[in-house]
Amino acid sequence: MKFAYYIEKDGLGQNPKFRDLFAALQKAGTAPYQVNCSSDIEEGTDALLSLGGDGTFLSAARIALSSDLPILGVNFGRLGFLSEAGPEELASALVENAEFHVEERELLQVKPDMEMPEDFWPYALNEMTVSRVGASMLGIDVSVNDSALPTYWADGLLVATSSGSTAYSLSVGGPICTPDSKLFIVSPVSPHNLNVRPLIVPLDTKLSLSLRSRDESVVFTMDNRNYTVPADTTFELCPAPMRLKKMSLGSSNFINALRSRLLWGQDVRNGSDS
Repeated sequence: MKFAYYIEKDGLGQNPKFRDLFAALQKAGTAPYQVNCSSDIEEGTDALLSLGGDGTFLSAARIALSSDLPILGVNFGRLGFLSEAGPEELASALVENAEFHVEERELLQVKPDMEMPEDFWPYALNEMTVSRVGASMLGIDVSVNDSALPTYWADGLLVATSSGSTAYSLSVGGPICTPDSKLFIVSPVSPHNLNVRPLIVPLDTKLSLSLRSRDESVVFTMDNRNYTVPADTTFELCPAPMRLKKMSLGSSNFINALRSRLLWGQDVRNGSDS
């Protein structure tokens, strides 16, 4: 296979695991090359390697989508759900000619009703958020298929995909969903009305957001990208027209990832099965 690779931390090249991985790639008959954008992709490339953590994966996903390549996350960080393969695992898989599995992940498309920067990319793999910039809480009005929910009074609100259920959404009390679930998760961030809870809606739901704020602006994020926009901006949300091809090793398993990364259900009563 012919691999391109993307890194964000230049110092990663000095990591012994990085050098060992490249030795394994060369032994497997491929010479990986580095890319910074989709125009760097060479003809005949089979897959893109994201080398780092989940933040690096989110940046690399844009290149993979623009190039219609599957992307494999190789985790050099700590906690990784998107970058789930360790460099040693990938090296072993290449030496042993192991099979790779490709699954498609849904993305969220966001359409603000204002002119965004020229480099604005309207897609998110994990989530979009809106949040306050000052001391005053936000009022967030959400419409679900043209039916209005009660106003959320909170520090902010996020809408996550099933892939993003183990990211920011999880930290604000959202549910864990398997990545193949066809849904969006609507969750308030630090709500000031305690009788609101995260809401799961089908993937084909039409969502719209509008804000009430004493401040002139709010912070709007798409995965690891952030913008400051006027507080009267409204947002239309829908599924993206394309899906991300996420590559993993044959042994990849989301439930096992929950157990190993979140120590899910760890209990002394479970013995060696914890």
